[in-house]
Amino acid sequence: MAAEDYKEWIFNKISKWAKEKLTSEEVNKLLLATDHKGRTVFHVAANDYEKDILYEIFEWAKLNLTPEEVNKLLLATDDKGRKVLHVAAWVYKPWILQEILQWAEEKVTTEELFKLLLAKDDEGSTVFHVAAMAYTPQILQEIMKWALEKLTTEEINKLLLVIDYKGRTVLHLAEGTYKFQMLQEMLKKAKRN
Repeated sequence: MAAEDYKEWIFNKISKWAKEKLTSEEVNKLLLATDHKGRTVFHVAANDYEKDILYEIFEWAKLNLTPEEVNKLLLATDDKGRKVLHVAAWVYKPWILQEILQWAEEKVTTEELFKLLLAKDDEGSTVFHVAAMAYTPQILQEIMKWALEKLTTEEINKLLLVIDYKGRTVLHLAEGTYKFQMLQEMLKKAKRN
């Protein structure tokens, strides 16, 4: 059995056992627990590209967590200052970012979600900074598309003007790439709206 298959097999066994034997409160503790690096199971699943495991965690969270607990899960910070959205943007998987944003949108207020997008990691990077540095333009495209649909022009401007600890904005990081052109086009759309 390959290592990835084995990891999924173990997770499925634990998941089945937990559903049968644990109370909602105990499941919530599992979801919100952090390891020695400050990571929740959400961080780990997003980082390891484990689609099936991430969906299972979503299902547990949807069934069990209150909006306050969802907020706590989304704001959990690992030892590098990263929230789960930072991790999702780093791993270059747009579907993970989409799923987390969509799920969060159902559970927390737009104000709380905006605060999450403004959160900085240990390098001063927001999710937008990470998306601008991502290997694939789809990450930045997805987060900008979501922002254009859900946020005001003023909120988008704030996200774009945040500087990291090296003094860089999202435009600095996207400059000289296809992502810069894409960002310009999206900003034009935002001005029209």
